[in-house]
Amino acid sequence: MSTQRIHRATSDDGTEIAGRVHGQGLPLVLVPGAMSDAEFIWGPLLPLLTEHFECFAMTTRGRGLSGAATDLAPERQVQDVTAFVDSIGEPVALFGWSQGGYVALGAAESTSAVSAAAVFEPAVTSVLSEQVAGVLMEKLATMGELTAAGQFEDAARTFMGWLANDDELADAEALDFVAGWAANVAGFLDEVQQSFQSTAPKATDPSELAKITAPLLLMHGTRSIPLEWWLAGVRHVSEHVRDAHLSEFDGCGHFAPMSDPAAVAAELVRFFTAVPALRS
Repeated sequence: MSTQRIHRATSDDGTEIAGRVHGQGLPLVLVPGAMSDAEFIWGPLLPLLTEHFECFAMTTRGRGLSGAATDLAPERQVQDVTAFVDSIGEPVALFGWSQGGYVALGAAESTSAVSAAAVFEPAVTSVLSEQVAGVLMEKLATMGELTAAGQFEDAARTFMGWLANDDELADAEALDFVAGWAANVAGFLDEVQQSFQSTAPKATDPSELAKITAPLLLMHGTRSIPLEWWLAGVRHVSEHVRDAHLSEFDGCGHFAPMSDPAAVAAELVRFFTAVPALRS
């Protein structure tokens, strides 16, 4: 990614949260998920957004330009995004993908600076079926074994192979996406472990989702894997926020922001530019 202005903020525990700034227009904060960081994840999507938005491609603690930390609990990551959003000093649009969607929901609950938010298939663990949860635990165990053996790319492929359809897997290899994930495998496994141990309210609890007053765009694909989980998560969120808007991407999977960035960008532009608070 090209060298751009770097925006920095300080999270509640003193950890520095940073991201590159691209383009001009309405402020849009982009939140990556899983093993991603903003230094590689938004490559296909950013060029399609920068004519419309000033894109703040932030990364949560322990990745990319942001500071290291041992506390990787989900509530800390929500604090990271909230602090970053608030530091911009004006109303912003917010977009999160997958685990980044979960964190973006938490930030939308926490600050009035978010004038509109969009999430692509946020990770909602409370709606996991027993079968899907079992497969997830198997994948995490395999990833742990591979990581302990120093096989970081194989660990990343294990997770991607569960979530991506065949076309997305081919795109990921062509974009060297797996190598980017591999650098963050160990930190991701720590995040997962700390999320299991956390007793704080979840951003996807009904009582927390009810705090979101800004318009929220919920995006999902029709070829996402495991489809039942992602659809259940979108339905769950839509049932508990005040102003939910649904958008389906026919023929796309969970990695649509990477594999079909034009469709995702067009929907983000359409939705955010129609929000009066952002236009003003």
